[in-house]
Amino acid sequence: MGRVDKGLAMLQGRPMIAWVLERFTPQVDETLVSANQNLERYGAFGHRVLADEIGGFAGPLAGLERAMSEASYALVATVPCDSPFLPLQLVARLHQALARDQADLAVARTGEQVHPVFCLCKRSLHPHLRAFLASGGRKIDAWYANLRVVEVAFDDQIDAFSNINTREELRAHDLAPPHSAIGSESSRDHG
Repeated sequence: MGRVDKGLAMLQGRPMIAWVLERFTPQVDETLVSANQNLERYGAFGHRVLADEIGGFAGPLAGLERAMSEASYALVATVPCDSPFLPLQLVARLHQALARDQADLAVARTGEQVHPVFCLCKRSLHPHLRAFLASGGRKIDAWYANLRVVEVAFDDQIDAFSNINTREELRAHDLAPPHSAIGSESSRDHG
């Protein structure tokens, strides 16, 4: 989308982050917003806004690292701001698999496609992530390659992981009727 801050891009009359927060916040006990620009505008949504502490735009892992350093709970869930139709049971399903498999990290998957920015991980991984970033690592899947990871199938909700990366995709979603709820009731038991 060029220089447009995707979280603030308008979708059906609302910023994309508003759609994400509406679906994600009921699933967790604490919401932190990772942003490196427009901090006041993001703050207006009523949640703490955290800028990366790792310089050089280290990508999503820098946001996760900062969230891990600030989170109040033992588990940290992440979702991107450009996927406004994320599942309403995302965190509950990730948590169930994390506990069942005694994993360090649970990630969403549809078919063969892994969605690593939709994850639930133990906050205790913070030192491991800091070391990875300090060594120059930036790719999410490279970071968790040596961790106990469980992939959680969401084949029943493939469209929920659609992300909006271009102005054309944004226009296409803008012209569509408002997206219906995906999934069932949400749960707040998982951090």
